Amino acid sequence: FFPKKRPTTHPCLKELKITIEQEDKGLCFALMSNANSSDVLVIGAGFAGIAAATQLAHLGYQVDLLERHDHAGGRARVFEAAGFTFDMGPSWYWMPDVFEAYFKKFGSDVQKELNLVRLDPSYTVWFEDGPVDIAADLETLKATFDSMEAGAGARLQAFLDEAEIKYEIGMNNFVRKPAHSVLEFATWETLQQSTKLSLLKSFSAHARSYFTDKRLLQIIEFPVLFLGAKPEKTPALYSLMNYADTVLGTWYPMGGMHEIVRAMVRIAEKKGVRFHYNADVKCITDDGQKATGVELQDGTQWSARTVVAGADYHHVEQHLLPAQWRRYDQHYWDSRVMSPSSLLFYVGVDTRVPKLQHHNLFFDTPFGPHAETIYDTQTWPDDPLFYISAPSKTDSGIAPEGHENMFFLIPLAPGLKDEPGLRDRYFEEMCDRLAKHVGMDIRPHIVYKRSFAHEEFEEDYRAFKGNAYGLANTLRQTAFWKPKMKSKLPGMFFTGQLTTPGPGVPPSLISGEVVGNEAHRWLLKLSDGRD
Repeated sequence: FFPKKRPTTHPCLKELKITIEQEDKGLCFALMSNANSSDVLVIGAGFAGIAAATQLAHLGYQVDLLERHDHAGGRARVFEAAGFTFDMGPSWYWMPDVFEAYFKKFGSDVQKELNLVRLDPSYTVWFEDGPVDIAADLETLKATFDSMEAGAGARLQAFLDEAEIKYEIGMNNFVRKPAHSVLEFATWETLQQSTKLSLLKSFSAHARSYFTDKRLLQIIEFPVLFLGAKPEKTPALYSLMNYADTVLGTWYPMGGMHEIVRAMVRIAEKKGVRFHYNADVKCITDDGQKATGVELQDGTQWSARTVVAGADYHHVEQHLLPAQWRRYDQHYWDSRVMSPSSLLFYVGVDTRVPKLQHHNLFFDTPFGPHAETIYDTQTWPDDPLFYISAPSKTDSGIAPEGHENMFFLIPLAPGLKDEPGLRDRYFEEMCDRLAKHVGMDIRPHIVYKRSFAHEEFEEDYRAFKGNAYGLANTLRQTAFWKPKMKSKLPGMFFTGQLTTPGPGVPPSLISGEVVGNEAHRWLLKLSDGRD
C-alpha cells in the first residue's frame, strides 16, 4: 500500500479488485472500487423501463435506471405553465385490470396509489348532426345504439360477449409471452383457443357483421385507430379493445396521467431501484461476447451484467449498438408499418367551455380520406378528424379556477415534415369546428398554447419517423413478428411499444415485466457460468 505510482484499472470494474504491479522495490497492492456499476442498467424511465426495473429489483437485483430527461415518464411526462398542469402524452386510462395486477404484484394496491374516477360518459363522439355520449352503463349504451339502428343494442351485447372471450384468451395466453418464437404458442390449448381470436378476419369485416349504421361503425372502430392501421387491415382480434373500453371502463387518475408514473417511481424506489436523471446514453459497451454496460454522453462509464433498453428500439439498435450487434438493418425499419404520429396542442383558456366532456372525438368529417393520408399516401390531411381532451372537466386541480385545460390531437402519418404556418392552420380549423359544435370560440380566451409534433417526438424521444404509438398492429407485426426482445448482443434486451406486446400504456407495463423475467434468466445463466 505504499506505491511510488498509483496503479490504475478500467473504470467499469464492478467488483472490488486487487491490482498488483511490479515496482522497483517489490510488489505494490491497491484496493480498487467503482461506484458506477450495477447488476442491471435500464435505459429510459417510461412505463416499460420503470416496469422492467421494478420487476428486476423485485427479483433481488441492483438496478440503476438512466433517463436523459430531468424526470421520469417518457412520453407520459408532465409540465406546468400559466397555472395549468399538462400531461404530455397518454390521456386514456383503459384496461384497469392490468394496473391492478401491476401494483398488487409489487406489494401495493392501485386504490392506495391512485385516486381513480370512472368517467361517465366514457367519451363523446361529435358527428356532423350532433354528439353521441358513450355511456359508462352498458344498458344505457345499448339503448343509444338501438336509437341509431334497430336491434343494434342486442348486437352490441353479442359483439362484446365475443370480445370478452378474446380479451381473456389474449391476456392469459398470448400477451405475457416474450414471443421469441412461434413455438411458444404451439401448445394444444393455445392452438384450440386461437380459433376464437379471428386472426385472419379484418376488424372492418367483423364490425360490419354486427352493425350497418356509419356512425356506429365509427364508434366501434375508434379504439383500433391508434393501433396503426386501417380497420380493414387490422385483425378482428383487436375487438378485445372494445371490451376494455366499454365493459372495463374509461378511468382517470386525479392529478393526471402522470400520477401513474409517480406511483410507479415510488414503488420502484421502495424496491431499491436507483433513478439517474439527465443521463443520456452514448453507446452500449461489450467485451466482444456480451453486453458490459454503457457510456453516457458526458463520458461517464457504467458497468452492468445486463442492459435493458426502454428507449426507442430503432434509436438504441441503430445508434447505440456497434454495427456487428444489430439484428435489423435500415431497410428493415423503413419497411415497417408504423402507427400514426400526432400534432398536439396544449391549450389553457381563461373560461369554461360548455358542452365538452372529458374525452371528445370529432368525427364530423369522413374518416376514409383522413385514413388514406395516414396509412397510404403519407401526406398532411384535409378536414382531419381530431380529438380534444378536457381533463379539467373532471379534475379542477389541473387548471386555475374558472379555467379549462385542453389537449388537442390530430393523428398524422409518421415521417411528415412541417411547413411554415402549417400547425397554426390546423389549429385554426379545429377551433372553427369546435366553435360550430359548442357555440363558443375559445381563441379570445387562450392564455397558454404549445404545439408538439414529429420533430419534437424525434428530438425528445428519438422516435423513429416521429411516431407517437410504435408499430402498427397488423397481423404481420403481431407477437413473434415484432422486433425481438432479445438483442443479437447477449445480455442486451429491449422493451416498450416497438416490441412485444405492442403500443399503449397497459401493454408497456406488461412488456417491462416480461423483459424483466427474460433478463432474470440471463442473469441466472451468468451466475451458473453458462454465459
